[in-house]
Amino acid sequence: MIYPTRRAVVLMALGALLALAVAAWSSGRWAMALVWPLVIVLLVGLDALKSRGPLAVALELPGSAYVGETRDATVDLRLGARADVAQLALAHSPVVEPLGSDRSEVGLAAGAASVRLPLAMLRRGTARIERLWLRWQGPLGLVWRQHEQAVDQPFPILPDLRPTQRLGATLFERYAVDGTMRQFTRGEGSDFDALVEFRPGMDRRAIDWKSSARATRLLARHYHGEKNNQIVFALDCGRQMSEPVAGLPRLDRMIAGILLTAWLALRLGDRVAINAFDSRPRVASGLVSGAGAFAEVQRLTASIDYGVDETNYTFALTDLNARLSRRSLVILFTEFTDRVSARFLLATVRLLIRTHLLLVVVLRDEELEAFVEARPDSADDVTRAITAAELIRDRQEVIAELRRLGVEVLEADHERVAPAIAEAYLEIKRRDRL
Repeated sequence: MIYPTRRAVVLMALGALLALAVAAWSSGRWAMALVWPLVIVLLVGLDALKSRGPLAVALELPGSAYVGETRDATVDLRLGARADVAQLALAHSPVVEPLGSDRSEVGLAAGAASVRLPLAMLRRGTARIERLWLRWQGPLGLVWRQHEQAVDQPFPILPDLRPTQRLGATLFERYAVDGTMRQFTRGEGSDFDALVEFRPGMDRRAIDWKSSARATRLLARHYHGEKNNQIVFALDCGRQMSEPVAGLPRLDRMIAGILLTAWLALRLGDRVAINAFDSRPRVASGLVSGAGAFAEVQRLTASIDYGVDETNYTFALTDLNARLSRRSLVILFTEFTDRVSARFLLATVRLLIRTHLLLVVVLRDEELEAFVEARPDSADDVTRAITAAELIRDRQEVIAELRRLGVEVLEADHERVAPAIAEAYLEIKRRDRL
């Protein structure tokens, strides 16, 4: 495809002005004014011929990427035409976005170049680069020659494993050094392990008086922490969870916490299940165990889609409660901004906590807090701050009501949510609350 540049259009317009000037100065010599546009047309045709040449374009994309990170796409090109600069653009799917301008300037050396285009991974899913456009000017700068190439190269955008890789081993080692991991397996647990001789410093309530009478020495019951606990991640994937926090949807922030906590739980001998819901249950997995099951957890979290419906707590949590046959730790990831939906959540929570231990995880709404703390400069700023303060107050009232019911509530910053969830799980396990 060939079309004129701005320079060619301006020169042609100057030719029209010149024709008017010649006609006004000497009406009998108006034909001389046609020389200018004819010269421009000839120069444009010459520039179009000189911009021709063989072309080779190769696009290399990452094999996969994590949501929220930036990866590079590499374009290698070689032009047979004489050109110093080319412009490059990509047609992409909504889950990925080029950083900076959509049109990139590429400097050519001997007609060749290799350029890296940074791509921001906005959401989970399958990213596609469907087409590539490349254009360059002729040596006179009068024409653009544009090349369009179909690409259609997909690559998956996966849940973010970086917090798991960075923090998982650190948390595991830290708790092991502190003796917490040992306490999970032996110590003040709930399952009877053995009778041991009573020593000073041991809890007197652990003395088994009947066995001590038969053995004629003090014996104490030694317990070990129960393994095979059920950890159920209930993830709200409704409309509010699709809203971005610091450029990343709330849903993906929560999934990073799920992966880190699941990695620890599987290595501590517990069983893990994933449940996702909005207006109805979307993902309801069975319980998996063992370190090798983490790949299944990752696959399940990658399949959770962004919902557009309002969350139906009654349907989702009642269905979850019916499928749990024994006491479990249910970690509910959600977001509530109005008291109407929160009322349904509170009603269902009362049913769930009769049998199970519930931990509710929400993200701090830093945007609302910024509206409240900002200095108002206009009446709109005052209205915005008052509305934000009312929403924050309603939110804190719901959190206070949940805590009054005996529910653990974790309200964390988006940067700290993954380690905060993992540490809350380890603390519950250390206290043997299951």
